[in-house]
Amino acid sequence: MIFGKKTVIALTGVSGRQVEYWVSKGVIRPSIKSAAGKGTRREYSFKDLVGLKVAKRLRDEGISLQKIQNSLAWLRRHFPQVKEPLAELRFLTDGETVFVVDRNPQKIIDTLKGGQFVISLALGELIEGLQGELKKLATPKEEKIMVEGRSVTAVLTQDLEDGGFTVQCKEIPAAISQGETEQEALDNILEVLEEHFEYEKELKSGKAQSV
Repeated sequence: MIFGKKTVIALTGVSGRQVEYWVSKGVIRPSIKSAAGKGTRREYSFKDLVGLKVAKRLRDEGISLQKIQNSLAWLRRHFPQVKEPLAELRFLTDGETVFVVDRNPQKIIDTLKGGQFVISLALGELIEGLQGELKKLATPKEEKIMVEGRSVTAVLTQDLEDGGFTVQCKEIPAAISQGETEQEALDNILEVLEEHFEYEKELKSGKAQSV
């Protein structure tokens, strides 16, 4: 599954500015598609989202971005087979240094040399949380709206790749629109439906005149 920047922000809680900065510093690397110049966009995988969540948690626990970078540099040198350390390894921190649990769970590696760990960043729980948030975003949402005195159902679906929302009328499938926000999408489908009902009126009026 491919995720665009807006969905990444919504799922990870990392701001757009932070995402851009962390990418520029090599903390996270978009694994689907990197920006290839002005006007192009990055595309992220679910594993990238996990990495961003781990980086955010480390920052929330007081680990500086410089320390995260140093830890990743050490891991990439000593564990080149691990392509995405933040998404594949279990990190521990005491707010001062960063530890990593080796594939042997009895072996803990201090990537910054010193300290005692007290916080465990459990990947399993983090991944489950992300999957839950993703399920919420991907689940269509139904809204009842009134158009020309008629009640219809608007089905909103979030676009995980490009951001924004697609909206379709349940009773009139041909009526489709979109918007950057839920409200904008609903406003746009209202316009589409108003035009549709107006066209219906014209058709009926035309038939009445021809009888």
